[in-house]
Amino acid sequence: MDMTAGNRTGMGLFALIMIGIGSIFGSGWLFGAGAAAQVAGPAALVAWVIGAVFIGMIAMCYAEVGSAYPIPGGMARYGHLAHGPVLGFLTGWAVWIATASLIPIESIAATQYMASWSYDWARDLVDPANGHLTASGMGVALLLTFALWLTCYWSVQLLARANTVLTLVKFAIPVIAVAALIASGFHTSNFTAHGGFAPYGWPAVLTAVTTCGVVFAFNGFQAVINLGGAAKNPGRAIPVALVGALSLGLVIYLALQTAFLGAVPPEQLAQGGGWHGVDFSSPFADLAKVLMLHWVVTLLQFGAFISPAGSNIANVASAAYMVQNLAETGFFPRKLATVHPRYGTARPAMWLNLGFSVLLLVTVGHSWHALASVISAAMVISYLIGPIAVGVFRRTRPDLPRPFRLPAAGVLAPLTFAFAACALYWSKWPDTGKVALLTVVAAPVAAVVLRRRGVTGLRRQFAPAWWLVGFLAWMSVLSALGSRDFGGHGVLPGGVDIALVALSAVAFYFWAVRAGVHAHRVGLTGSGPGLEGPAGSGPMLDGRTASPASSVVAPEDSRPTASV
Repeated sequence: MDMTAGNRTGMGLFALIMIGIGSIFGSGWLFGAGAAAQVAGPAALVAWVIGAVFIGMIAMCYAEVGSAYPIPGGMARYGHLAHGPVLGFLTGWAVWIATASLIPIESIAATQYMASWSYDWARDLVDPANGHLTASGMGVALLLTFALWLTCYWSVQLLARANTVLTLVKFAIPVIAVAALIASGFHTSNFTAHGGFAPYGWPAVLTAVTTCGVVFAFNGFQAVINLGGAAKNPGRAIPVALVGALSLGLVIYLALQTAFLGAVPPEQLAQGGGWHGVDFSSPFADLAKVLMLHWVVTLLQFGAFISPAGSNIANVASAAYMVQNLAETGFFPRKLATVHPRYGTARPAMWLNLGFSVLLLVTVGHSWHALASVISAAMVISYLIGPIAVGVFRRTRPDLPRPFRLPAAGVLAPLTFAFAACALYWSKWPDTGKVALLTVVAAPVAAVVLRRRGVTGLRRQFAPAWWLVGFLAWMSVLSALGSRDFGGHGVLPGGVDIALVALSAVAFYFWAVRAGVHAHRVGLTGSGPGLEGPAGSGPMLDGRTASPASSVVAPEDSRPTASV
């Protein structure tokens, strides 16, 4: 998609904020509160605060890098900028997997809420015994995936216009739902009965951050980073949009969680033996049915279409940018970066993402919960390069214009990386191992591509990437041996496991920064493609460098940008 300075039209600050809010209020609010309450009880409120703080720290790291390098789909390119082509492919692969996986899960969410309709065919969409989609439910989810994907097929400007309208509509739905649930009868005793505020302990709260859709819900910040390069003034728009979207998101999610916890009838809570027994297939709609709030049920059923649709507008566009960036660096077929001459959309990239979405849906997309925990772990891996890129660029490009600077970066950047490592650990074994393997499998693919391109010195090319391979292998071992609270085999006692994860993560952070500095020193991150200035994103695999026409600097903005 052409997002050069000359083509930055229709993506102002307000539109970018709406993109962020629209992505944050996807299917997460429909399921997150119910799932978190079931796992952590009333202490789920703390999980939302932890999740917001974590994502906020990650987002501020990306705000510095993104405002310095306002590249559409930049999260797939920053690894290349910091460490060269191999790590760029590994991190770009992880970001693409995490982003493209969001497309089918939003359709699954809408389908599960359709099962709350008062029609026999709708109730048959979900198997009540296990909460999984039936064959007909899978068919509906596939149809919705294709329909939502079409939203971005013609125009980037359509994305901004349609998303703004959808966001304004769907923002009102959770607010009205919160007010209605509280007005129906708020039971303060629910916050202390059946085991107290944290009935299942604090490890359950940490688990809820990654397995119950908290990280998944706030992941919408990526849309601001990935689409912020298309803003009229990305240096100002990216950090402002991030702060605005995340702050508003936290307020609404806390309100939703509080309303859900207080609205559950005490007798139903007692009948289920506590919060573990409160299991709703469509949490808010099912709860509204119990409370006889039929108009709220209708409103939520409508919102179950609006919210996923609004989020998928940004998801489809972001995933296409990821494919384009990987194609520009030579690891994906270059034809995937082709942009339609009239509509400005990367249709080959979009078709690839649609195919991946369908494959994911029919193989493992049995329910929203089945996908959310795995996707959340994949998201955490995709965040890792942000704080490391801050550390690398502070040392290698100290004079690069940074409209936003992360305060106390020497402390906050390694602390953020350690936080991300803990969040990955909280994802529980074996999900931690699964997503680590899914990321590392890109390494042999990179080796094959490099050999086919005639690139020599593979040891030199891979040197800046070994820290990521080692980190993921180490995290998998710790997760497998960790406490049973996080799915491990109990070799490492509780408390010791998290301390070991955090301390070792700091060591990996400084290894990664040192590797990036060395990669710059030996020229693995030289100039091009599609960037101008000394801080380019590295040579293309076929030896080409970006042509002058591919590097564009906005008149009001001296930072490098890209046409992809």
